[in-house]
Amino acid sequence: MDQRFDATERFAEGAQFIAGRLRSGSSGRTQDVVDPATGETVYSYELAGAAEVDAAVDAARQAFAEWGGATPGERSDTLHRFAAALAEDAGDLARAESLNCGKPIKLSEEFDVPGSIDNAAFFAGAARHLEGKAAGEYSPDHTSVIRREPIGVVGSIAPWNYPLQMAAWKVLPAIAAGNTIVLKPAEITPFTSLLFAQAAQRAGLPDGVLNIVSGAGRDAGERLVGHPSVAMTSFTGSTAVGKRVAEIATGTVKRLHLELGGKAPFVVFDDADLEAAVHGAVAGALINTGQDCTAATRAYVQRPLYDAFVRGVADLMATVRLGDPFDPCTDLGPLISHAQRDRVAGFVDRARAYATVVTGGEAPGGELAKGAYYRPTLVAGAAQDSEIVQSELFGPVLVVLPFDSDDEGIALANDTPYGLAASAWSRDVYRTGRATREINAGCVWVNDHIPIISEMPHGGAKASGFGKDMSAYSFEEYTQVKHVMYDNTAVARKDWHRTVFGDRP
Repeated sequence: MDQRFDATERFAEGAQFIAGRLRSGSSGRTQDVVDPATGETVYSYELAGAAEVDAAVDAARQAFAEWGGATPGERSDTLHRFAAALAEDAGDLARAESLNCGKPIKLSEEFDVPGSIDNAAFFAGAARHLEGKAAGEYSPDHTSVIRREPIGVVGSIAPWNYPLQMAAWKVLPAIAAGNTIVLKPAEITPFTSLLFAQAAQRAGLPDGVLNIVSGAGRDAGERLVGHPSVAMTSFTGSTAVGKRVAEIATGTVKRLHLELGGKAPFVVFDDADLEAAVHGAVAGALINTGQDCTAATRAYVQRPLYDAFVRGVADLMATVRLGDPFDPCTDLGPLISHAQRDRVAGFVDRARAYATVVTGGEAPGGELAKGAYYRPTLVAGAAQDSEIVQSELFGPVLVVLPFDSDDEGIALANDTPYGLAASAWSRDVYRTGRATREINAGCVWVNDHIPIISEMPHGGAKASGFGKDMSAYSFEEYTQVKHVMYDNTAVARKDWHRTVFGDRP
């Protein structure tokens, strides 16, 4: 049986989901969606233009009155049904994600889809837990109450590397808090965002609460960010584009949430479990073909373990199986596009002038040559200030550098503009404790790299942005804190009035 998802049939009406129905775009520009494993076009659609963005924002604005006024229990019930609907669609979601992105089916089935379902279940519970200070008399004559209220219409922009999970991370906390949302997925990866919205509709989410506009960033994206009826912008993507998003958002003084690039350090101290570190580095560097902003990209290994680590990683990378994403034995799929493959190859080829490509560093031949494949690659001997160490590649490439003292290892880990994620490897709790304190990143793993859970926040520091996805901290991003103060005295002429007019009563 052909497992590939039939997008042409499923989205025959178009790739826009506005006010509860699929529709076509009106930009006059057509987007081909390409299977990166074969280079073949699997779906074509008309991109969203300004008219679709305006219609989606209007639908979200109209839906806000009802959804924002729903009780936490009512929103929670809908999200529980949403989680169940996603579970029913798990097969379609996995196949669509693997077709659209080239992910190995085992990654889609065991990571992307169950993680998104778990997110929905988590925020179904979080919807009923709006925390704030207890009501009390913080002033002797008044009772103060904290309200957490929805912000309004949220305009979110998601990237192409994890289309389903990013849709979940953007949509779920927003609607759990009572907001309505317009999500713009990357125009090359619209499939699972549309399936996500259709599942929400089946679960009873009112029309207009969740809308999808599939369009280009310069057209639909900038229109959405700058729209005066959008009260908050949430963006995940590169730091360069994040700066542009911030520039546009300031024009209407929106709340802003940015999850940007990363260049995660993987710090191996000389007392680490070498086998665990080698396996962790290969898994952490190659997940999603390295197209992960938290992927292990810079391995710093204390000199006594350095040579053995390089040999171990090179040997293990050589066993990784490239192949058809729908083959359950495939470990590594293609990159998202031939352009991205060529970009990654360019970084590696330029590095040959100043470093050693230990293994990989090439695209495979044969049948795989049709796809955007690139072999797992290990680079050694690069300088700390070199391009391949400092820049985000977004591919299956790990750079390894030695260090001597613990001070040096931590300093090197912090020596990039980014601060999204990192890991520290040691059997010494004091060493790892120091690393978790001193490495400037939004997440520091100890003796592991990559795992995420719905209950814990994801987000960075420095050029990696600000704000959190997942967890109750993410939920708070999408609420407005309001202080309500009640007078308890029933006195008309209050003592403090004399500071404005008259004398003390």
